[in-house]
Amino acid sequence: MLKDNFNDLLSFMVVARERSFTRAAAQLGVSQSALSHAMRNLEARLEVRLLTRTTRSVAPTEAGEQLFMRLSPHLLEIEQELTALRDTRDRPAGNIRLTAGEHAMSAVLWPVLKPFMAQYPDINVEVTVDDGLTDIVDGRFDAGVRLGEQVAKDMIAIRIAPDMRMAVVGSADYLHRFGVPETPEQLDQHRCINMRLPTRGGLYAWEFERDGRELRVRVDGQLILNSLPQRIDAAENGLGLAYVPEDAVQDALAEGRLVRVLEAWCPAFAGYHLYYPSRRQHTSAFSLLIAALRHP
Repeated sequence: MLKDNFNDLLSFMVVARERSFTRAAAQLGVSQSALSHAMRNLEARLEVRLLTRTTRSVAPTEAGEQLFMRLSPHLLEIEQELTALRDTRDRPAGNIRLTAGEHAMSAVLWPVLKPFMAQYPDINVEVTVDDGLTDIVDGRFDAGVRLGEQVAKDMIAIRIAPDMRMAVVGSADYLHRFGVPETPEQLDQHRCINMRLPTRGGLYAWEFERDGRELRVRVDGQLILNSLPQRIDAAENGLGLAYVPEDAVQDALAEGRLVRVLEAWCPAFAGYHLYYPSRRQHTSAFSLLIAALRHP
């Protein structure tokens, strides 16, 4: 009975966290039907309903939420003790879960992770690429990557990249046809390639600053694209102006595929930081990753 309850409780914790039998079953390596059957058996043994099921979703009941909150700290403690035990091995080992935006992944994380994983073959790394402001505690990530100004004050933040600048760019052909904007306010006369914010669902307002004057400009255009490479490609093909990280278009600017405008309105700002909860207990694997990523 103890063994059955323990295994099913672990499965319940994954279902309650993921709010999905599909995702939970994939993580646990079992079928959805077997997982659903195990949850029904657990509820029958405990004589309490833990999950509310619909055709599209699953969520903890009030009793299920209480059980989840009570068990979470104990399971975290067990995970930390097992991790500490693995850290006694001669070779660093362990699992690290990270979340980062598309640009942070390609420009900062991936160039470091490739040699890091080759150097430490027993360290497993999972990265979820998501441009939303992910809650790393709720998502059970070890750490996340955000711009310095976006990191919550109750988190530990470590700089892993230099300061950044944004750039407004368009093709020479586009600028010849529609003119060159001299101020951010003139962007309302242009076709701009928009990006929808994944967190709030609204369109991103382009941010500018000059001589202490800050502006947030909501632009219009024919295209809304969340993918950075596609926004750059659209700009190169004359479909409008794009607002993108400067480093992502350096080659296109040097080769003349793109032309930069409003450069004086795009000052530098704090670049990417690795952040994690202040109460987090470092494993040797995580400490090694911090050392590899830390910006000098």
